[in-house]
Amino acid sequence: MAHADRPVTLAAIAGAHGVRGEMRLKLFGEGAEALRAFSTFDAGPRKLTLVSVRPANQGAVARFREVNDRAAAEALRGTLLTVPRSELPPLGPGEYYHHDLIGLACTSTDGAALGTVVAVENFGAGDILEIERPAGPGEKPKRFLVPMIPQAVPEWSDAGVIVTAAFVE
Repeated sequence: MAHADRPVTLAAIAGAHGVRGEMRLKLFGEGAEALRAFSTFDAGPRKLTLVSVRPANQGAVARFREVNDRAAAEALRGTLLTVPRSELPPLGPGEYYHHDLIGLACTSTDGAALGTVVAVENFGAGDILEIERPAGPGEKPKRFLVPMIPQAVPEWSDAGVIVTAAFVE
């Protein structure tokens, strides 16, 4: 599937907030303000139209036109809020979306196949790629981590990620 067609998860509904249909959201993006760039979200098989959103403890509180009471909000607990990749703002030079890196093939600077990016983590000191090596017969797949810094990852594109040989386990 092309990147432009893949849904990108921006938040998950964590539960109801109050009695008028507001919902607590767990955010996976840049914060509550970033959600305002979108008017509608895919929420499973249905669409939700954003009326308001504000920052809250550990996430945000949002109101959607289609949800008017606590029971309706609670029924959506656990639902992912997604948008098509094509609706995300354009990127500047050197920028990337985590979503676009996941699933890319990895090779070393000397041309050796390393595996596939399976996750992008950030524990506060910058992004880290989690790369899974293919398993040999009777083996479990092995994973290793590479910091997403120019010294470790000099290049990336839709074709794949290049990892400096010195950062390969």
